[in-house]
Amino acid sequence: MKLKFNVEGMSCAACSASVERVVRRIEGVGAASVNLLAKLLVVDTDVADGELAEKICTAVAKAGFSATLIENKTKTAEEKPEDDNKSDAATAEMRIRLFVSIGFLAVLMYLTMGHMLGLPTPHLFHKTEGAVVFAFLQFLLTLPIMYLNRKFYINGFKSLFHGAPNMDSLVAVGSSAAVIYGIAAIFIMGYSLGQGDFVTVDYYRENLYFESAAMILTLVTVGKFMEEKSKRKTGAAVERLARLAPDTATVERDGRMVEISTSELVTGDIIVIRPGESLPADGVVTWGTSSVDESALTGESIPVEKSVGDSVMAASINKNGSFKYRAVKVGAETSLAGIIRLVSDAGATKAPISRLADRVSGIFVPVVMGIAVITFAVWMLIGKPFDFALNCAVSVLVISCPCALGLATPVAVTVAIGRMAERGILVKSAEAIEVLHKVKTVALDKTGTVTEGKPSVTDVISKNKDELLSVAATLEAVSEHPLAQAIREYCAENGASPVEYEDFSAVSGRGVYAVIDGEVCFAGNAAYMAEQGVPVLEYTDVLASLAQDGKTPMLFARGGKAIGIIAAADTIKPTSRQAVERLYELNVEAMMLTGDNKITADAIAKQAGIKHITAEVLPADKERVVASLMESGHKVAFVGDGINDSPALIRADVGIAIGTGTDIAIDCADIVLMGSDLNGVPEAIEFSRRTMRNIRQNLFWAFFYNTLGIPIAAGVLSPFGIVLSPMIGAAAMSLSSLFVVTNALRLYKMKD
Repeated sequence: MKLKFNVEGMSCAACSASVERVVRRIEGVGAASVNLLAKLLVVDTDVADGELAEKICTAVAKAGFSATLIENKTKTAEEKPEDDNKSDAATAEMRIRLFVSIGFLAVLMYLTMGHMLGLPTPHLFHKTEGAVVFAFLQFLLTLPIMYLNRKFYINGFKSLFHGAPNMDSLVAVGSSAAVIYGIAAIFIMGYSLGQGDFVTVDYYRENLYFESAAMILTLVTVGKFMEEKSKRKTGAAVERLARLAPDTATVERDGRMVEISTSELVTGDIIVIRPGESLPADGVVTWGTSSVDESALTGESIPVEKSVGDSVMAASINKNGSFKYRAVKVGAETSLAGIIRLVSDAGATKAPISRLADRVSGIFVPVVMGIAVITFAVWMLIGKPFDFALNCAVSVLVISCPCALGLATPVAVTVAIGRMAERGILVKSAEAIEVLHKVKTVALDKTGTVTEGKPSVTDVISKNKDELLSVAATLEAVSEHPLAQAIREYCAENGASPVEYEDFSAVSGRGVYAVIDGEVCFAGNAAYMAEQGVPVLEYTDVLASLAQDGKTPMLFARGGKAIGIIAAADTIKPTSRQAVERLYELNVEAMMLTGDNKITADAIAKQAGIKHITAEVLPADKERVVASLMESGHKVAFVGDGINDSPALIRADVGIAIGTGTDIAIDCADIVLMGSDLNGVPEAIEFSRRTMRNIRQNLFWAFFYNTLGIPIAAGVLSPFGIVLSPMIGAAAMSLSSLFVVTNALRLYKMKD
């Protein structure tokens, strides 16, 4: 089972790596994964021990963070405002902290650097006798900024003392070093003034770093604020899904209509839906007809006609007409709630590519602190001034914060999963996205995947169509033949109704017989007609042609003469050919696996544009074929919808289930297409490729930035007059994180 915890206090990938490390050491924990973006810890365990959660919380606390067990439930309408208010309050608090910090920093920067720009400043601050007053004023202006951003010091030093330094540790140590140096400088200047050593006073007056400390704290907060605003967008898809269900519902109780909160709905309630209203629960229509927009759940824009007996889903929108339906699933049991859980859980998983960043981040901060110490020591040993060595050491600390490294993968994955959910493509794990982008072969089940999954009339051949349909409607009225339903529906659509008949009988595997208006009538295959002495020679070529096209022809006779043919077939879905063409455009090979005979399979494959087929295969054979394809070294995706597809869905590198299929197939799949449109397959592949490209861009930038930034901050270019100040380092670090987040948000531009 899985235990989920909300973890507070994490600020970078080093934090998440530290939490994972301490939790994995606990007995009974099988695996632990932390999503920095969602502040979520997911623990896999086989131990049904109530004390395990407490042990995990204690271990996380000892590591310098706080963990709270999350109940496994889905947001309801009532919880949404509370969640939003909490998030808004945190953002508002950060905004106030940021703006006040900027205010104090602006005054500090004006006093210390205004004269360089020709701005009027008190002359006393730039004379030797006013050095101590000027330095102390800078210290006083820095103190409020330090207090407002004390979170960096609390979390940073706590993590450092627990042996798991993180980004906050780097900021805390760097800014503290600058402030402590400034305080020491104030004492040195005061002593030197008393000794008349004005040279020393002027030296320290010109080399104070209070503004650097204030700038570091403020710029890091600016980066965090912008990062937080951007990260909130990554959860927008889940929030929009949560808002789809209405807050209230109109139900029939005790013979009258009552409006109640959605949370009060119970299974069996009769819900009344008017035009334009959103459905609050899953259920079955009991009265009325209408067209329902299910695009928010399935991604299919065309409204679906609903009548008595049809299933409806929560969050669908009634377009026209009124109807009533019986609630079958309410609250956390609805399809919408399941989708929200699936998207949220998938967003909390990690793609394999993120493990590299995790391994690096786990040792990155301690290494950076070591580099900072070495930088300071080297410059001091070769005779550089103390302030220069300190400047370089502090710059190394603040420019190296691994925020970008920790955000590179989870932000992109969260955006991608949310965006795909909006398109009706549900991804169960981040790993599925990474594997899917490598897929080179897509094996498609035929029935219900490429085709509609039920036969429909394709051809009607007769010299007297009205007579043929009248006889067909009567003979098939009580027939149990698989094609009978398709013929009955076609006859009804064309205005043909059954008439009175006598002596009905059916011959298994052959056809049916009845007397209509005193004439013997037959319906069946050519062999049955031959047995009954009905000549069908004139239809021989037509029968062969229909069979070649994968259609099943049904001959009809009246009074000893053949009166026509009605052919039916499991027709391909309207978008199947387009989907296959898109797969080939993506350089992905499409093939079809089916238990049907080769003639029918060839006909369907030709219509869908599929070049490779394997026909007459049993369910176990599908799994074997998929395994064989995988042995060739190619990544293989299998797309199916039935119980018999489950073995192949599990075997494939990526299993993709059609959402209109069986629950077992959906459970076995890695990705679920909420609708029946096969276009979701190439769309998912295209999106996975775009997501992985985005992740690689983010990781490259994060590694490149630190690889380039640390040596420059350490002062290797100082012989050429290039020295990086701590405030510039802080700005660069913030911009790096912002770049990664905004780059990931570009995934929202995926075409609809």
